[in-house]
Amino acid sequence: MNRLFVVNKPIFKSSNNYMYDIKNRYKTKKVGFSGTLDPFATGCLIVATGQFTKLFQYLKKTPKCYRATLWLGASSPTLDIEKFEKVVPLNAFKEKLIDDVMQSFVGDLTYLPPKYSAKKINGIRAYQLAVGNKDVNLKEITSTIFSIQLLSYHHPFVHFEIEVSEGAYIRSIGAIIAQKLGVDGILSSLKRVREGTFYFDNERSLNPIDFLDLPTNRHLGDDEYITLGKKLDIKYFENQQNGIYLVEYGAFFAIIEIIDGIISYKLNRILKVKESH
Repeated sequence: MNRLFVVNKPIFKSSNNYMYDIKNRYKTKKVGFSGTLDPFATGCLIVATGQFTKLFQYLKKTPKCYRATLWLGASSPTLDIEKFEKVVPLNAFKEKLIDDVMQSFVGDLTYLPPKYSAKKINGIRAYQLAVGNKDVNLKEITSTIFSIQLLSYHHPFVHFEIEVSEGAYIRSIGAIIAQKLGVDGILSSLKRVREGTFYFDNERSLNPIDFLDLPTNRHLGDDEYITLGKKLDIKYFENQQNGIYLVEYGAFFAIIEIIDGIISYKLNRILKVKESH
C-alpha cells in the first residue's frame, strides 16, 4: 500500500514509537515519517507507507509552523517539561518588551541545539550521551526564523506562533528568548501546525505529486525505456538542463537527475495515486 498523509502525534510518545500505532492501524509493515517531533510535542507529522517512504527528501516541507508556550522562570535540562527542575517567581514583563524581543530574532539565528536531542555526535544521539552524564559537544547550527507572533501573555506563560526553516529547535529558540529577557525559560507546550503546505486533516490520503519540490520534465521517447529502467538519451527530454526532475509516464512517475547530458534514475516506477472523482 502506497499512502502519503499527515498524522496528529499525541503528547509523550516518540515519533518512532507512534509508527507502531500507524502500522497496526493501516495493516502495513513499511511505514516512515519525516521531521521527528519531541515526545512532549504534538501535531503535524508527515507519514508515508510503501514506495512513498522514498519520497521524503523531495517533498516541500518548509516553512515549518509551530505554536508554543514559553514558561518564564522555569528550568529544565531538556528545555521542556520532561525533566522539569524548578521555577523561580518573577515579576511580570510588559507585553511590548516580550514582543520586541521576539521580533529581534526574525532572520537567521545561530545557536546550539538542545543536549537532549536526536542530533548525532560521532554516530551517537546527543540525548543518549546526556542521559549517561557524558560530555555533549554539539556544533552550532543556523536556522531561519521567517516570522514570530506573540499570541498571548498570561504571566508567566508566553504563547507564540513561529515559522522556521527545516531543522530548527523551538526549545532552544524559546530558551534564547527567555535569556534575552534575563531569565530562565522552558517550553510547557509545543505543537507543529504545518510543514510547508502539509497539515493534519484526519489522515486524508494525499497525492505526492502535488507536494514534490521538483520541476517537471517530459520524456518524448518511448515510455517503455523508462518503464524498464533502460538507459535514457538526453535528446528525448524536453528540458536538457542539469537538475533533478519529476517525469510522469502512464500510471507511474520517476525522479531523474541530469548532469552534463548524462541521465540517472533517483527513483522509478512509483505508482501514481488514482484521483477520485
